[in-house]
Amino acid sequence: MKKLPYLFIVLFTMSIALSSCREESTGEKVEDAVEDVADDIEDSVD
Repeated sequence: MKKLPYLFIVLFTMSIALSSCREESTGEKVEDAVEDVADDIEDSVD
């Protein structure tokens, strides 16, 4: 019975650690690429 709370503590800690160390998501990468292209087009127009 004592192992169950420890299991939840370990799982919670691991989920926090793994989610905080993630890299950018695909959506954020696409958004950055679109902004870069928009900036390049704006610079070429000037």
